[in-house]
Amino acid sequence: MSEPIEIWSRDEGFVADRWRRVGEDEALPGSGPILLSKARWEEERGRNSLDDWEIGVELKPDEPVEDLVPDLDRIAMVALAFPVFSDGRAFSSARLLRERHGFTGELRATGDVLIDQIPFMLRCGFSSFAISHQPTRRALAEGRMPEVTIYLQPVGERNEVPLGNRPWMRRRP
Repeated sequence: MSEPIEIWSRDEGFVADRWRRVGEDEALPGSGPILLSKARWEEERGRNSLDDWEIGVELKPDEPVEDLVPDLDRIAMVALAFPVFSDGRAFSSARLLRERHGFTGELRATGDVLIDQIPFMLRCGFSSFAISHQPTRRALAEGRMPEVTIYLQPVGERNEVPLGNRPWMRRRP
């Protein structure tokens, strides 16, 4: 399946993807925003000349976010892969990056993302989506986003109101 040439941003809707994915053996382009695999980033991170690029790193679900922590000040975007919709490990990775490690850059969900998951992904800190699932892309283009008003887990510094006498339930403000 070919990669989408547009991404969906929570702030702008569908926009052209400005990040260029660089393969494992491909030469780095002259400048600009580049997206590297974690393995490629580990090879390149010692180069002083990386100031010419805005760096994005893609993590697979089995790659720990803690490996990126020493370099988060140099990384502008982290792409977290969802190889199948039922693999939710990237939700945890997103929360760790935002809440524990203070990552403020772009956080992107890639792969098999379904429309029903997007409100929860936004809540975990994702800001953009490279979505391959065509029905989800169509729903987003039409402005159809499911509404979730009650959550069972608190998230970060959000101003969510506990629901009744169940402190683990939250209502969207």
